[in-house]
Amino acid sequence: MKKKIFSGVQPTGNLHLGNYLGAIKNFVDLNNDNQNECIFCVVDLHAITVNQNPKELKSNIHETIATFVASGIDPQKSIIFNQSQVSAHAEIAWILSCVARMGWLNRMTQFKEKAGKDKEKASIGLYSYPVLMAADILLYDSTHVPVGEDQKQHLELCRDIAQKFNNDFKVKDFFKVPEPLIKKEFSRIMSLKDGLKKMSKSEMSDFSRINLTDDKDQIINKIKKAKTDTLPLPSKIEELEKRPEAKNLIGIYSSLTNSTFQKSIDKFAGKNFSEFKDDLSDVVVDEISPISLKIKELLEDKVFLEKIVKDGHEKANEIASKKVKEIHKIMGF
Repeated sequence: MKKKIFSGVQPTGNLHLGNYLGAIKNFVDLNNDNQNECIFCVVDLHAITVNQNPKELKSNIHETIATFVASGIDPQKSIIFNQSQVSAHAEIAWILSCVARMGWLNRMTQFKEKAGKDKEKASIGLYSYPVLMAADILLYDSTHVPVGEDQKQHLELCRDIAQKFNNDFKVKDFFKVPEPLIKKEFSRIMSLKDGLKKMSKSEMSDFSRINLTDDKDQIINKIKKAKTDTLPLPSKIEELEKRPEAKNLIGIYSSLTNSTFQKSIDKFAGKNFSEFKDDLSDVVVDEISPISLKIKELLEDKVFLEKIVKDGHEKANEIASKKVKEIHKIMGF
């Protein structure tokens, strides 16, 4: 049995190394495995839970699709599409919101974090975001979903919604209950300026992150200026816990070389950061520079990008439409 894999990325623009190592690189591996059927969605409906400039949103959608393809996802092998172009996502989100319980959503920690102290001013869309995510996943009979730590709770909610729908309407296994795909030996990528903060496009300084559109010189310069401490690199993993910047840079190196933390530490133990940064720069440039060049090339070819979106939309819509017809029968519509 092939795994049916669904995952989505918000079109926020300026995708960076953290996005690549946390999600997109894994998508490429999943795409290349013949045991998988993959659907990768640009979740623009999720993006509008906060204010968006329409022109920027359209541009960011194109950039996200270009990044998928430039990174190695084959649109002939996997489905790449825009969430908003398949109306079933919004329709099934409404149906599932009538199945989900308020108590379940009230437990979602990500809403509390994003809404902050004044949650009365947060949009209803931000609150019900996980229900739309459940619709995204369940529409395609997904068996597995790649998730990071921040999305594990949302996938648990998706599983609860699927089971409740199946039980309420006495349709055993109608909605597949998806399993999480969690990367082993994955290092969370932090800011190059502060090893305690997640790498983010919203941070003021561009030197805090490596963008996937950065060229070779920009990458080398950013790594050279990345924050470190005055000690040589450690010989034991335990020593990294009190050295967040060192831990982050070794984590980046390990992720890009498909190595363990211990192997990377063994290689650089006792060396100074300038020597390590030279090797790290080479590794990052080798991985990211070709992607950067390809993204820029693809963004110049809007016709090709639109064709990918059109083909992906047709394939996704065909699958989703069949599921919607079955749901209508079950619901009595």
